[in-house]
Amino acid sequence: MSETIFTKIINREIPADILYEDDLALAFSDINPQAPVHFLVIPKKAIATINDITEDDRELVGHLYVVAAKIAKEKGFADDGYRVVMNCGENSGQTVFHIHLHVLAGKPLGWPPYTDKMKQA
Repeated sequence: MSETIFTKIINREIPADILYEDDLALAFSDINPQAPVHFLVIPKKAIATINDITEDDRELVGHLYVVAAKIAKEKGFADDGYRVVMNCGENSGQTVFHIHLHVLAGKPLGWPPYTDKMKQA
């Protein structure tokens, strides 16, 4: 897998507003927020898409959700609710091919998302 912007953030080659870090994961504010609260949780291990997750990654992927919940509690929006999204592939909107959770909160979030952008099949 080629180096991504996330690898550069992990390696501190480019700056980011880091919210959390441990041996397995890093969380930082999204540079193009789609909600009042919008941050990403990424594994330090480079995995391109959900399709590339293996059985060996089971605990790592679960850990990403534990980190998201921990930050939600620390930031005070866990009880109000939040959305966690992981896109897979270009047609889903994935632009960085290193798996990552989007955590969005701070306002009521409608469902389904992006209805104004849905295309007729």
